[in-house]
Amino acid sequence: MLNQYIDQIESALDTIRPYLEADGGNVKVIDLTEDMVLKLELLGACSSCPMSTMTLKAGVEEAIKKAIPEILKVEAVNVEIA
Repeated sequence: MLNQYIDQIESALDTIRPYLEADGGNVKVIDLTEDMVLKLELLGACSSCPMSTMTLKAGVEEAIKKAIPEILKVEAVNVEIA
């Protein structure tokens, strides 16, 4: 499933990566499930930042869904989302 979307996903992530990198973080694509949930790993400062949940939802998920509306949800595999 991931292979057919990987270029679009990476392109969408590239639009927000400079902001993540400016704060010492980044994201890595892990998987896209059959029910269109994108799983990411937050890297660097993003993995331990208290604002990572907001960054994931307001920044990363928004950019992904705007570029690829078929993706229904974005989850970080290494963050507890309240």
